[in-house]
This record gives sequence, structure tokens and C-alpha cells, in this order.
Amino acid sequence: MNWTDERVEKLKKLWSEGLSASQIAAQLGGVSRNAVIGKVHRLSLPGRAKAGGTTAAARPKRATSAPRAPNYAARAVTRTVTRTAGATVLKEEVAVDLVAEQDLVLDTNIVVPMSRRLELTQLTERTCKWPIGDPLKEEFHFCGNDSPESSPYCSYHARLAYQPSAERRRMR
Repeated sequence: MNWTDERVEKLKKLWSEGLSASQIAAQLGGVSRNAVIGKVHRLSLPGRAKAGGTTAAARPKRATSAPRAPNYAARAVTRTVTRTAGATVLKEEVAVDLVAEQDLVLDTNIVVPMSRRLELTQLTERTCKWPIGDPLKEEFHFCGNDSPESSPYCSYHARLAYQPSAERRRMR
């Protein structure tokens, strides 16, 4: 099978529309899915466009300077997607619920308790055992503040250590 200029252009067009390698192979005819994948790789084409989305290369990078709490709001939009029915590729309009992130301003007035800087041998059942620093360094210590009877940590460090599972899932 020869890759003519016309077939390469058709491959590029179909790839940019988000068709899979199998769908492109079916439309080109006489070529396998693996041949399409190989040609896409040799042409250094960007990642296949997802239906209604952007490729990883075209996606804007988010600043990672400060952590932020996610807040999600759903909205419905209509997207054109392709699907196969046998050997036929169909395009159809589909209503999709999108979830968009909204930025929240975090409270910067958080009070972090002063640690008592205890060593391992100074810890008791009633002191916070939260480690602070690098254990291989001289300044390594434990928080040492008072902890409730049922917890190895003070109330501040317990909030850091024990997060509700729903909140952990949302932060991923």
C-alpha cells in the first residue's frame, strides 16, 4: 500500500476530526489500523482530537503556584460526535452535561499552632505525634501539642490527616 499525497491529506483531515485509527482505515480502504497508527506517528501528528474536546497539546496549562479548592458547576451543551454502526461512521448531535471548574478564594486567615518541638523520647499518649521536617536533619521534631484521648494528633493535624473520602476524591 502506497501513501499518496491525497491519502495522507485525507488521513490528516480524519485524524483532526477525532476519528479513531480503525475508522480512518475503514474510510481509506486497503490499509490496516496499525498502518494508520504508524503513519500518524511518522507524521508527528498531535494526539487525536476527542469529540468536542481539545488535544493534550492544545490544552492550556494551568498555573500551579497556589493550591485552590475545586468547585464544580454543571451545564448542558450540544456536541457533534462520531460513532460507528457496522462499517459506517455516523456523526450525530449529542447533549452533554459538562462540569466546569470555578475558582474559589480560599481563606488565608488560617492559624497554624506553634509546635512544642518534642523529640521521639518526649512523646506521650496525650501529645501530638505529627512529624515536622526531615528525619535525617538535626532540626527534625514532632508537634507535641495536646491531643485528644482518641487521636495521635492535635485537632489541627487531625484535620490534615483524616479527610472525608468524598473530599479526597473531589481534590483529585
